[in-house]
Amino acid sequence: MILGKTKAVVVSTGLALLVGCQGGAPYIDSSFLQPDLGYQRPHPQRPDPSVPSPDEGQNTGPLTPVEENPTDTSPPSEEAGQNTPCGQATISKIKAPGSEPVSLQCNIQLSSHDVVSHQLIFEGSAASNAVLDCGGGLIDVSSGSSRMQKTGIIVRSTRTASGQWDAPRNVTIRNCRIRGFVRIYGLGENANGEVMKASSLKPNHTNYAQAAAPANVRFEKVQIEAPNGIPFYVGPGVTGAALLSSQISGRSTAVAVYLDAESARNTISGNVFSIKTDKRELIAIDGSARNTISRNTFENSDNGGIFVYRNCGEGGVIRHQKPEFNQITQNTFRYSSGRQQPAVWLGSRNGGKDYCFTDPAYPFGSSASNADFADNNEVEGNRIVGGGRNLIVSRGGNNVVRDNTSQ
Repeated sequence: MILGKTKAVVVSTGLALLVGCQGGAPYIDSSFLQPDLGYQRPHPQRPDPSVPSPDEGQNTGPLTPVEENPTDTSPPSEEAGQNTPCGQATISKIKAPGSEPVSLQCNIQLSSHDVVSHQLIFEGSAASNAVLDCGGGLIDVSSGSSRMQKTGIIVRSTRTASGQWDAPRNVTIRNCRIRGFVRIYGLGENANGEVMKASSLKPNHTNYAQAAAPANVRFEKVQIEAPNGIPFYVGPGVTGAALLSSQISGRSTAVAVYLDAESARNTISGNVFSIKTDKRELIAIDGSARNTISRNTFENSDNGGIFVYRNCGEGGVIRHQKPEFNQITQNTFRYSSGRQQPAVWLGSRNGGKDYCFTDPAYPFGSSASNADFADNNEVEGNRIVGGGRNLIVSRGGNNVVRDNTSQ
């Protein structure tokens, strides 16, 4: 049974997404963001937030999820493109003392002796194909007084004077030690801003958010030490981001990796998470689809491993995309206490938050139903150390849960 708001009305609409090309740069027209008149829905019955009995590792659907249009979930190519080397003036600015943000639209090679105290920003299509290879060098912004000041690397889209969005593609960061946070975003840093709210009132919001956001951003062989915050945040609409062969340590007041609404086809693979969270799970898949989470080791899973849900209504923003077709395979979850949250929880919320009823009345997405719709996901070949297979919970439909072990 689907809990939440009244059943969604099927909407047929033409795609209002306009993608132009100017000098090879991707632009997206913002004119479609004028909101429609609201749809008056019936008063919904609040869903039952109670948690069902954990799934004992049995299949909840067919052997394999069925996707009508399969999408490539492989990480971006290591050699995604080329950019020009940074000039000496830029290199000197990066290495100089200070905390002023530095915008990069070029390739830069650092050494293991380098210590960078500046926030590094890759923004707009001019930063496409840029490569930052720290060579073991350190980016340290942990002494900042705010979350933004503690963000060491940002990859983001920019908005032009005409209102169009200009997004970077194929940015690569490798061999860096980062004391601080990483954020990748387009329409907004998270899903709760005014631009996201206006866009969410349109049926084609997911397409718009993805076209406006960075794509194919690759972090490889990095060490991120979190100073009490989310170390790796993949913002709304980001596609093809990858965190590979890396180490995530430190402490987070929230999660370790956040895959935000309308993002898709991101890869978190081959990493070691020794980070500790205060209360929450390690990876949040929030209205994000077709992601691959594989071959990671989670050393501190007691507060939860990977939770899959759709964060209905928060900030008055309608969440459109369902968290489906995610592959969670061959991960190791380690537990050390008697207080154990699920290693994998498909459908961890299902409308159990008061703010689920704060989004406007429209006949689509979380406005039509508060349910998570965590369906068609695959959880296979994972290993739980210090806990049982009952720590894998499935509250969706057509999910594959098989060959997971415990010891």
